[in-house]
Amino acid sequence: QVQLVESGGGMVQAGGSLTLSCTTSLSRYKLRDAGWYRQAPGKQREVVASISYRGLNYPGETVYADSVKGRFTVSRDNSKNMVYLQMNALKPEDTGVYYCNAQAVRMFSSSISDYWGQGTQVTVSS
Repeated sequence: QVQLVESGGGMVQAGGSLTLSCTTSLSRYKLRDAGWYRQAPGKQREVVASISYRGLNYPGETVYADSVKGRFTVSRDNSKNMVYLQMNALKPEDTGVYYCNAQAVRMFSSSISDYWGQGTQVTVSS
């Protein structure tokens, strides 16, 4: 069964940077519209950034939560079937579990489904 696989979380000091990556566990499933969410302890999961799919050679349109505008950048490399979240100027309040959510379509099929990753921990110390 296909899953989303995230990587790149870790611990960093305030002001530091991390880059998260997301892809599918099976290469025949290709990412389409995608988003990054985070969940801090005791809080609801919230959307951080999203990126649309507009074709193999197009970067996609991006949307950001106000809290991360100017600090985070979501991008994709369709040739590698990857979505990224570059996080700069990290703050302690950015701490949480970050999840990748994406639609994926199986090659040679019109079937598209929605998937979530297992989450990756980001901890920002002050």
